[in-house]
Amino acid sequence: MTKLGFQLYSARNFQPFSGIYPKLQAAGYSEVEGYGALYASLADGELDAFRKELDDNNLTMPTAHFGLDMIENDPARVIKIAKTLGIEAVYCPYLMPDQRPTDASGWFAFGQRLQAAGKPLRDAGLVFGWHNHDFEFVALADGSTPQEQIFAGGPELDWEADIAWVIRGKADPFAWIESYGKRISAVHVKDIAPAGENTDEDGWADVGHGTVDWKGLIAALKSTRVKHFVVEHDNPKDIDRLITRSIASFKTY
Repeated sequence: MTKLGFQLYSARNFQPFSGIYPKLQAAGYSEVEGYGALYASLADGELDAFRKELDDNNLTMPTAHFGLDMIENDPARVIKIAKTLGIEAVYCPYLMPDQRPTDASGWFAFGQRLQAAGKPLRDAGLVFGWHNHDFEFVALADGSTPQEQIFAGGPELDWEADIAWVIRGKADPFAWIESYGKRISAVHVKDIAPAGENTDEDGWADVGHGTVDWKGLIAALKSTRVKHFVVEHDNPKDIDRLITRSIASFKTY
């Protein structure tokens, strides 16, 4: 059975993480995904302690998010953190609105920028890629999308496909899987509540309790080289519910 990981960002409002790890282990998770604020500022000894806490809960961290600033300005530190924590794949997760290009050439150049930023990481044996939101699927003046231009400018970029954000960007995830499946090495598994529901959770839902066709998507993703499936919910109000219901649903796919 394909394993399901857990993006720790989903539990950022339910601290401390020392109380989250045992819940994940008990529910059947064996992998977690990190995000920059967790470890970017940790000293070496603190990184070792962080790794030990994961080990003590039988959890690994094969994938992680790092901000572009750190990737570009201190790749040696990114590599050090990755090696200490056992991270195999690094994904750049976001670009602030005021930093986003406005045309196709700008997004192509951004893809080139990511391509260059990832070289030290790839040279160190790490996978490097981009994690999408919805803005990458809004058509540009020439009819292309930012996501297409990012990939064109960054031919070696992997893709952590956040399927629910693809859908919120009004794009067809099945078409994107067919066209760019060779790029997909990780997938965020999250769900979208029916229209008007879960407004206190930004319209997201636990996996299997929303509108996303995960059964069909998992089948389609079998044709890709995806290695990691990672559950995420951007704003859950009940972390125990998210943890247990999501993995229970995933096991049926």
